[in-house]
Amino acid sequence: MNKNSIVHVAVGVLLNENREVLIALRSAHSHQGGLWEFPGGKVEEGESVEHALNREFEEELGISVQACTPLIQIRHEYSDKLVMLDVWRVERFSGIPKGKEGQAIEWRPISKLRAVDFPKANEAIIRALNLPD
Repeated sequence: MNKNSIVHVAVGVLLNENREVLIALRSAHSHQGGLWEFPGGKVEEGESVEHALNREFEEELGISVQACTPLIQIRHEYSDKLVMLDVWRVERFSGIPKGKEGQAIEWRPISKLRAVDFPKANEAIIRALNLPD
């Protein structure tokens, strides 16, 4: 893969009424496999981040995003690729999240996110979530 090309990823921080965050376990066969992540996926050419986020949430979790706001942008260089994470806080959604692609999902309190392993690029998301509103 060309390390000079940036993989643009829409990421959603899905919060429930108990201020818990939905996380998903990455497939063992994927990049950064076996680590937990905030749901999302690649932004396609010509697609807005909000549209990509809604599309990925429908595909992966079976829910529809109703309200979201930008949280943070993260540029991170792995040994094999460069990623730009466009992270949005999802305040409202319809449906009940489920792992439609066979992935494990769980609701986790923000204070307990550091107890599981995430890709390095996600560390800034966890820091942002721990800042006062």
